[in-house]
Amino acid sequence: MSQRRIRKERQGVVVSNRMRKTVVVAVERTVMHPKYKKYIRVRNKVKAHDEGDQCRIGDRVLIQETRPLSRDNRWRVSRILERAVATERESSTASGAGL
Repeated sequence: MSQRRIRKERQGVVVSNRMRKTVVVAVERTVMHPKYKKYIRVRNKVKAHDEGDQCRIGDRVLIQETRPLSRDNRWRVSRILERAVATERESSTASGAGL
């Protein structure tokens, strides 16, 4: 029987949660430029499955590689590392006062 391989884990920040059970996570890494030998930041946006729909914009999350769940979705939210600080405007629209 074959062994399962170790799944990749990445840390990122939630930039969108407008879909049901899916969040967009910006994963940032540093790469050395081949010619100039300067470190540059590279950001990739990936879609991750969020089963409980509990992630908010600005949350720092740990995502884990998984089988394809949809056309774009190959990651799932493993856990929320740090919650985003809610601003006054966000809390008023969440309570329905902005309607």
